Amino acid sequence: MMSRPQSFIEGEAPDSQHGNSSRGSKVTTERVALVVLCILLSAALIVIHRLSFDKIRTNKELENLKHHKMKCESNLTDDPCYKCEAGWELHGGKCYYFSISKSSWKQSRDECRAKGGDLVKIDSREEQTFLQRRLRDVMTEAEDKFWIGLTDSAVEGRWVWADGSPLNQSLKFWWGNDPDNWKGHNGEHPGGEDCARMGEKGGAKDLKCWFDAFCSNPHRSICEKALVRGKFKKVCN
Repeated sequence: MMSRPQSFIEGEAPDSQHGNSSRGSKVTTERVALVVLCILLSAALIVIHRLSFDKIRTNKELENLKHHKMKCESNLTDDPCYKCEAGWELHGGKCYYFSISKSSWKQSRDECRAKGGDLVKIDSREEQTFLQRRLRDVMTEAEDKFWIGLTDSAVEGRWVWADGSPLNQSLKFWWGNDPDNWKGHNGEHPGGEDCARMGEKGGAKDLKCWFDAFCSNPHRSICEKALVRGKFKKVCN
């Protein structure tokens, strides 16, 4: 008498064994795909992290290069053989005048122009650094601020320099929530604060020491004019 195949003895059909094998292969394939996907994701994260790190490092290097460039330009233009007029200070190829008297923004500008210059226009971080450090020496108290040539009196919120050029958004040094266009305790200044002053006696974090103020307030000021060598005395032989 012929014996039955082992699978029938155990009560399992051949198709059942084939199905189990197929399911096992399918699970194995899915696991392999999942592992490959995880590896690809990990590699992508590593690449993204690396690119981010390189970008940060590149930005820092660019910032350092800009800083060194400005220092080199300052050294080249601060020719020790030339001097600004009496009362003016030489820096970066420009002459600066830090007033002692206090007047409104408009009056301060008129006084600067009468001296052959204008209220200062800040064109670089290096210039802001110089002015902020210099003001720490000449300020007598915390509220002893200085007018700069920045105003939004023509169009609220559109800050422009005295020469009409718009404020560079990458070169602004407002303190805290300024400009806030405060209108006074009882709204006595409906036009708000339309002129900029600067200075922080105790030092400013990240050079942020600009404040908007009422243009009629009396403050000291910073005048600026270019160094024109033909008009200044040469003291070197």
